[in-house]
Amino acid sequence: MVDFAPGMRVIIRDEEWMIKKAEKNTMGVYALHCTGVSSLVKDRNAIFMADIEEVIPVDPAKMKLVVDESPKYRDTLLYLESQWRQRTPTDNNIHVGNKAAMDTMNYQLEPAQVALERPRQRILIADAVGLGKTLEAGILMSELIIRGKGKRILVVTGKSMMTQFQKEMWNRFTIPLVRLDSNKIRQIRAKLPSNYNPFFYYDKTIISVDTLKNDVAYRKHLESATWDIIVIDEAQSVATRGERNSQRSKLADLLANRSDTMIMLSATPHDGKARSFASLMNMLDPTAVANPDDYTAEDIKGLFVRRFKKDVKNQMSGVVLERHLAEESCQATAEEEAVYDIFTALKLDMDIESKRGKGQLFKTALEKALFSSPAACMKNVEARLKKLRKKYADDEIKDIRSLENLYGALEKVTAKEFSRYQKLLELLGSKEYNWNRRADDDRIVIFTERIDTMEYLYKNLSSDLKLKAGEIEKISGAMSDDEQQRIVENFGRAKAKVRILVASDVASEGLNLHYMSHRMIHFDLPWSLMVFQQRNGRIDRYGQTQQPDIRYLVTETENEKIKGDMRLLEILIEKHEQAEKNIGDPATLLGKFAEEEEEAVVAGAIEDGQSADDFGKMMEDNIAAFNPLEALFAAAAAPQVEKPKVSEEETLYSDTEYLFQAMKYFNQNEEHSVQKLESVKGLEIGLSEDMRHRLSATLPKEVVDVFKDRSYLRLVSDREYCMNEVKRCQKEKTEQIYPEAQYLWPLHPIFDWVNDKASLIFSRDEAPLGVLSDLPEGNTIFLMNGSFPNQKSTSLVDEWFGLRYEKGKFVEAMSLKEALSYGKLRSSKELPNTIDRDNHYSQEKEACQALLPDAVEQAKEYLAGFYEKYQEKTQPQIDEELNKLAELELRHKDYKRIKFQHSERKLKEEMRRLEDLFTYFNQWVEETMTIENSPYIRVIAVLTAKGGTQRG
Repeated sequence: MVDFAPGMRVIIRDEEWMIKKAEKNTMGVYALHCTGVSSLVKDRNAIFMADIEEVIPVDPAKMKLVVDESPKYRDTLLYLESQWRQRTPTDNNIHVGNKAAMDTMNYQLEPAQVALERPRQRILIADAVGLGKTLEAGILMSELIIRGKGKRILVVTGKSMMTQFQKEMWNRFTIPLVRLDSNKIRQIRAKLPSNYNPFFYYDKTIISVDTLKNDVAYRKHLESATWDIIVIDEAQSVATRGERNSQRSKLADLLANRSDTMIMLSATPHDGKARSFASLMNMLDPTAVANPDDYTAEDIKGLFVRRFKKDVKNQMSGVVLERHLAEESCQATAEEEAVYDIFTALKLDMDIESKRGKGQLFKTALEKALFSSPAACMKNVEARLKKLRKKYADDEIKDIRSLENLYGALEKVTAKEFSRYQKLLELLGSKEYNWNRRADDDRIVIFTERIDTMEYLYKNLSSDLKLKAGEIEKISGAMSDDEQQRIVENFGRAKAKVRILVASDVASEGLNLHYMSHRMIHFDLPWSLMVFQQRNGRIDRYGQTQQPDIRYLVTETENEKIKGDMRLLEILIEKHEQAEKNIGDPATLLGKFAEEEEEAVVAGAIEDGQSADDFGKMMEDNIAAFNPLEALFAAAAAPQVEKPKVSEEETLYSDTEYLFQAMKYFNQNEEHSVQKLESVKGLEIGLSEDMRHRLSATLPKEVVDVFKDRSYLRLVSDREYCMNEVKRCQKEKTEQIYPEAQYLWPLHPIFDWVNDKASLIFSRDEAPLGVLSDLPEGNTIFLMNGSFPNQKSTSLVDEWFGLRYEKGKFVEAMSLKEALSYGKLRSSKELPNTIDRDNHYSQEKEACQALLPDAVEQAKEYLAGFYEKYQEKTQPQIDEELNKLAELELRHKDYKRIKFQHSERKLKEEMRRLEDLFTYFNQWVEETMTIENSPYIRVIAVLTAKGGTQRG
């Protein structure tokens, strides 16, 4: 009986399969878990019982050699190229990520390098706002895809971010994510049976965290689906806060177990509490942190990277422009001063009663709303009056009378008496500000904390600026995913009429608002430094080409109490800018790392009547104070690679030439057409029905729509050109959202189609034989591939080499590059195939065929050296990993014994869970990092001199 092993190629039902897992039952019968290799079953998964099916191992020694009679050895070269391009990089170097359609900088490659050097690629990319975390995720995803670890991808992000993330992945990396927004979900549900898992419908998808969180059915589907890569954007929202897990953190816990690879993104990765950050680390590696309240930098090293603009600024010269900041002051009107006086004198019984407890006083909440706008403050007063009137029948209750008095004063602050609003109008029309409302690329983002203020500005600006329909937009979290995405998309495109976007802070996280805008106005001042950072990062970010112009609107008043409180907010502005330049993380100033906690500090300072000097000193003291948690993060997130290691890939053809030659070959049957572009390096390819069907099933509808009515596909390998085309689509007044020219590089889905087609030039049991006139007499070279897969069928050693024979005797093994150079195939344009078609070269063919079994044995011997090298390098790593797991298991169990010392039942449950967890990870290490000394060998092609091997 054959001993089946992972990685072995077999023929079952006349199709070629690769064994992923071979399970042997008590009767000695194998259940073979396979994935399809040949074209009809490619990438399909199936399980076969070896006692029922006829399973024929693929024997490379029995390959049939076919003399290549094509011009310039075209068939051999295309077939070789199609195979060579499917090789698996087995080192930790960057192979393609540095070639994406972006101005790549070293710091953006570092997260991928750090992740690739770990057994599991699970990492939190926690760079500061505006440094390009999405692009860093794309670089790592690209590296995993070429390693065969990125067939199925799930991206989870916010509603407003879906379109943006999808476009970045396609335009820069040609990673086709299908957007599962509410419309798409309805379409899929209409197509599929009710019990069908929609996550099996597309391999690469992006979905909103709110959809997954709120849709019970979708959460259930997650439990029965797995992915190669899962990305969670704005990951701080899934961290555990306190003892109870939110729906989002439960969702992230579920997803953490559905993929070997997880990439988390967050500019604000922790709230200052060790426990909540530990929850993120344990999602990435459940064995990392035993005690979430007490862990070291070594425990979490390699699980995250965190850099600030000051850390990488020297790499960004000429890319990031210094922001222009200005405070725009205005004097409060008499009506506003009246409100301030009434507010200052306001004494609420409800606050006197609640002062003994914890939390913010209602008066403080009112002041926060008042500092946003009279409209927002009125809304708060209305809501509280409604509650009080419901509770008390007597309208003479003091709080009711006081709030009614305040409400009456607020009503008198009309738009004309609202000084900050008038200052906004003045600024927009001033020569100094020089806003050109007719220019497509001079748009303004106005941020405000309150939705009521947003609505107020939207309504009044529309009227006072005489804006036409569509020239002003608003965005808040209350909107649907479709609406949020439409607004963000339009704001970044010249075609759209929008000139002003009024946004609540839902738009302050993650969104790219810098394509057509370099102006931002803080209509109100947030009470959180983190919000300042997030807002400013919408326009002051990687890719901004104009100097960011940021204005803060500030009201001056004669009321001493209000003036003092407003001064505290102005100090936040000053200290925030200083912190970004000097220490990197402004959150250090208030000593808090969550928006609500920062707001509580500011509220406390206001309630205690803290002076501006004392408030500023408190922030300076926080910087100077030793923060052990920050020190921990700084040590763990320190750069772990001196410089990213980049490997230059080399094949027979460039991407453009390979595609051109392949399409010319396929065009023999006049099904396809291809021509080179004149103005830029690229191709225009005629779309056959087969190609159109393949791409339409893979690419997002938005990309397919660009070429659905065309008979061709335009592909360009010049990345600068492609980047400019993306900008052109944004800036030109066109309906086109995605560029017509797609970036041609190794990850483009067209190569999957081409490689599959070119692989069929020769049958699966055939290899080309090139009879070369320039090869030295008596020489034959076997071009071979040998790989050692792990138990998950991932190649950990993948070698391409040549075996040279002279006069029928083995002489040497050489690298594939040396073998091709020796055979002069690299100069194939000058190497005409002078084969005599009447000769058929039967003698050469028979001689090479006779050498084939020996070549396979020589390949095994040659590959044994690579097996030994792998063992020497990896066995210490495996031992280290297993020892580390054993030590961590003891640490986890010790912690649980202390925590549950008073509950024997709970302790037993936790011990069982830990044993299962560490058994799984020990097994994972064995399955993932070990290989057997039984390589899978393929004969790719054979080159021989005219006249045969001339055996001696």
